[in-house]
Amino acid sequence: MERVLVIGIEPFDGDEVNPSWQVAQALAGERIAGAEVVVRQLACVLGLSNQQLIAAIEELRPKAVICLGLAGGRGEISVERVAINLIDARIPDNAGKQPIDIPVVEGGPVGYFSTLPVKAIVHHLHQAGIPAAVSHTAGTYNCNQLFYGLSHHIASQNLAIKGGFIHIPYSHQLAVNHPGKPSLALTTMIEAVRSIVHTTLTVDEDLSLSGGALH
Repeated sequence: MERVLVIGIEPFDGDEVNPSWQVAQALAGERIAGAEVVVRQLACVLGLSNQQLIAAIEELRPKAVICLGLAGGRGEISVERVAINLIDARIPDNAGKQPIDIPVVEGGPVGYFSTLPVKAIVHHLHQAGIPAAVSHTAGTYNCNQLFYGLSHHIASQNLAIKGGFIHIPYSHQLAVNHPGKPSLALTTMIEAVRSIVHTTLTVDEDLSLSGGALH
C-alpha cells in the first residue's frame, strides 16, 4: 500500500488549536487514489520541525508529502508555489526563539518550486466550490521553513516523491478570537485537502492556466 504523508502543525501564537492539525487528523487512515493517508503533527519550533519532517519521510517513504499550515487573515486555500531559503521570524516560535535573516539551509539554493500540480489543485478546488488560489509567498516563518526543508530534502536526496505546502485560513472556531478575519468551515477545509491529495496522486502534468498575481 502506497502512502501519502499529510502534515499538520501544533498551535502557536496563543491559539488553543491549529486547524492544520485538525484537518490532517480528520484524514488519517483514509485511502485516496489507492494510497493510505498517514498524518504527523510537527512542532512550531524552527529547526526542530524540519528534523521531525525529514524523520517522518525517512520512516514512511511516502509517495507524496503535503504540509498544511495556518495563515490567519487569508480567506482561501493557498496553494504555495515557491519556498525561499530565508527565516525572518515575525514572532518567537514555541521554544521562544526568533531568528532573523538566516537561511533555512546554509549554502542552499535561493528557492524551490513546489512539485505539486498547483494549478490543477486550484482548478479542482474551484470546481468543488471551494475558494482557492496559487500563492507566491509562504512567508518567512515556520511554514516556509518546512516547505523549503521538504523541497531541499527531496532535491538533494533525489527522491521520486511530490511535495509541497498548503496554507489554510482560520477555522470558524479560531475566528471567534480574531474578529474581522476571514475563515472557512473545518468541514470545507477537510474536503479541500482530500481533493488536494487526490489531485496530487492522479495528476502528473500540471494544467497550463493563469495563476499569476499583479502584486
